Amino acid sequence: MEKSPYLVLLYYHFTVIDNPKEYRNEHHQLCLDLDLRGRIIIAHEGLNGTVSGTRENCEKYMQIVSQDERFKGIEFKVDYANQMTFQKLNVRLKDELVHAGLKHINPALKPKGKYIEPEEFKQIKNREDVVILDVRSNYEHRLGKFKNAVTLDIENFRDFPYKLHELEQYRDKTIITYCTGGIKCEKASAYLIENGFRNVYQLHGGIIRYGLETDGEDFEGKCYVFDNRIAIDINRKNPSIISQCCVCGTPSARMVNCANPECNLHAPMCEECGWKMDGACSLECKQAPKKRPYDGTGYYPTKLNGYNPRKNSIR
Repeated sequence: MEKSPYLVLLYYHFTVIDNPKEYRNEHHQLCLDLDLRGRIIIAHEGLNGTVSGTRENCEKYMQIVSQDERFKGIEFKVDYANQMTFQKLNVRLKDELVHAGLKHINPALKPKGKYIEPEEFKQIKNREDVVILDVRSNYEHRLGKFKNAVTLDIENFRDFPYKLHELEQYRDKTIITYCTGGIKCEKASAYLIENGFRNVYQLHGGIIRYGLETDGEDFEGKCYVFDNRIAIDINRKNPSIISQCCVCGTPSARMVNCANPECNLHAPMCEECGWKMDGACSLECKQAPKKRPYDGTGYYPTKLNGYNPRKNSIR
């Protein structure tokens, strides 16, 4: 894969951006000029994104962003692909880099969990005094998680603060938070420390970096990613499938959206049930009047409506 013509970049950096609206326009133009596709969030507290593009253009992008003093030390998780993993570019201005309702916590300015590097994490993750805390949403950790990880019943990360009472039992333990790329852990670990938890750490670079730098041992299932790949393999030592088809219950790591747009359930569905149910998660959804045509993928990309990056320049 290292000879693949395209790269996929996953990154974030907490800092202070004095004029996020101005920087959003500037950054949008940079991505258009480099023909990058993906999702980027700009906020007063920093930058968060995942993009794909050619090797040359991704390398230029990383160089330009890294040279900005505001993003000194930014880390890019780099993966490889045979094609663009996004159809279009979205650069949005938001109040937070990841919606948690914790705007008062900027991890660049507040105490947060100390970093645990992937190799060290691999060595200590099974200790009795260590609690591995998954701070991702239900559909993510049901697809894949670390063995023996504590998971929370949350539909979105903004629900995390409301689960604090469930973590009281681990107050005297060493807590290591983890997520896909690390950004949710920055806020989650800082929130735990703010509420009196002392031994709080975070897996540096998240699941993605763990997979890139180790053999992925004890990551069960697949890792959900927010691009057209949907799910990727992490474990090269003892892989497994933990998710189940939402229709028949057989093991399946094949993620789909229900063909009924009014349901749009995001869940595993085996290929056999996909065709049998015409992409729907239930008989009711199969008979829904607005059900979308099923092409075997269960993926319904946003209509491009004539989108062309060269024609969408903001200059």
